[in-house]
Amino acid sequence: MSGIYVRIGAIAAVLALVSACVTAQSRPRGPGAGAGSRPAGGPPATRYHDEISGGPLSLVPATIDPGTSTSALTTGASALRIAGNGIPDHLVGRFPNPGNPNRISPQKVLLQVPLTPAKAAQITPLQLGWNFGVSVQGVVFDPQAAEFWKGDRNSGWDYNALGGAIALGLDTNHAHVQPQGTYHYHGVPLGLTEMLGWSPDRHSPLIGYAADGFPIYALTGGKNGDVTEMTSSYRLKTGTRPGGDQPGGRYDGTFLQDYTYVAGAGNLDQCNGAFTVSPEYPAGTYAYFLSRTYPVIPRCFTGTPDQSFLMRRR
Repeated sequence: MSGIYVRIGAIAAVLALVSACVTAQSRPRGPGAGAGSRPAGGPPATRYHDEISGGPLSLVPATIDPGTSTSALTTGASALRIAGNGIPDHLVGRFPNPGNPNRISPQKVLLQVPLTPAKAAQITPLQLGWNFGVSVQGVVFDPQAAEFWKGDRNSGWDYNALGGAIALGLDTNHAHVQPQGTYHYHGVPLGLTEMLGWSPDRHSPLIGYAADGFPIYALTGGKNGDVTEMTSSYRLKTGTRPGGDQPGGRYDGTFLQDYTYVAGAGNLDQCNGAFTVSPEYPAGTYAYFLSRTYPVIPRCFTGTPDQSFLMRRR
């Protein structure tokens, strides 16, 4: 690590609503968070959960030096290549911890995105098993939780990693560790944004790149010549869930399906993107933004994601 000790301060206050979600006890059947056993030829076993609400997130303080971070961004004729060991250059939480039994270990990060990304004819939803993007330090953004109502992948109800109903051992970077040792972000990486000099009165620094090549920024962007907070257009549904063989209770953010996209409710589109003018793109560009509220990390692509961001089947 570079020796910079990151303080979690101003951005944490801005992101208070991210943590004001839900937490309750989970009822795991099998290994700990994110570490299901893998049946031969299939995805890993899932844990059983029947939580429908909870309290605020409990985040593990980022006080641990994770070791030496290596990363490099190089350009070829048509692609930007991102290589590294997947270790962030900021402090992290203690892993293993009671919500996450896994230990951070160096990875072989080899990703690429197009140098000149283009919008596709239609959006591509982010599927389980794909990373949305990668930070400038080579740490991936993987917002999906792989936790389902009653452990059923086909239930149609996916737990929100930032919803708090399932204890996932997230640290104050909204990150934790996969069974194979990959440290990855489920939300705004506070240590990284502070290290890069994020400020509420300036355009966000470049945070990373999405799998389709468009840049990723956090919270603030440029609209009509002014710096402004970039806000999600997703809103909680009103009323209560169906109940019966589906979860009941009010729509409160416990599940991804608790939210719906309302065009124009914020200044970001369905994929949490917008046109912005930034120091890196003075002529302007379409870009994705990490937002203060759901989805925080985008859940779809306006361009075509590169296959290098496809993980092994989960």
